[in-house]
Amino acid sequence: MTIQTARLSDPAVRAFVSAVNAHDREAFLALLAPGATMADDGSDRDLDEWVDREIFSSHGHLDVDNESNGGRCLLAHYRNDAWGEMRTRWHFTVGEDGRISRFETGQA
Repeated sequence: MTIQTARLSDPAVRAFVSAVNAHDREAFLALLAPGATMADDGSDRDLDEWVDREIFSSHGHLDVDNESNGGRCLLAHYRNDAWGEMRTRWHFTVGEDGRISRFETGQA
């Protein structure tokens, strides 16, 4: 059973999921702190390139199944046009300013 996006605990993570699902690149980028980084399956990736390829140009979508660590860790079904659907994990580092400085994802 999925958690409605509006019920996710952490405001930055909630906005991240909303921006991904709305395909709103501008809102997504506004959530990221300057110099934000990310990793996929344990390897650091170029954030701009990865976001374009894995989220926006391939119509990414997150359905959250579970959250922990105050809403900053998610288990979710992620799908996009490139890879189909897979069970994934997401971990977010959110700064005092409420912006995401790092996120890590990968298959769960």
